[in-house]
Amino acid sequence: MPPRRADPARLLAAVNAQRAALGRPAWSGPATAEALGAGCVSDVLAAIDAGGSPEPAALRCAVVHLLGVLAGRVPGRAVEVRIPPLAAIQCVAGPRHTRGTPPNVVETDAVTWILLATGRISWAEAAADGRLRASGPRADLSSYLPLMPAAADS
Repeated sequence: MPPRRADPARLLAAVNAQRAALGRPAWSGPATAEALGAGCVSDVLAAIDAGGSPEPAALRCAVVHLLGVLAGRVPGRAVEVRIPPLAAIQCVAGPRHTRGTPPNVVETDAVTWILLATGRISWAEAAADGRLRASGPRADLSSYLPLMPAAADS
């Protein structure tokens, strides 16, 4: 799966929608895909911390951003990481999978993925309470997490 190119205008709209829902001013940071993706992650975490639901577009952008970070740091095609229905990637070096169900699969929901990727919860905690399903000998991604620290506020 080739990496998706992030559309800065779409990311900006998602960040601003989440910031508006939080009662924050519009994004004033850099208009790069990297900065806006990180901004989505931060603002989605703020919504979760406030006990609310993240805005759907911001949640999707945060998930895709963090999956892109993982794919960039751990390139390969041995493990498929699925965040249904939002996105999926392949990562981790090893035997390439091309057809059918891959032997190494990680699947979780969007909020759990964001919490894992930012170090808010551990791999073991998410697996123990059923929020994370991982199968296959290469599917334990805990050594690659967190991908970015959870910002307290932006």
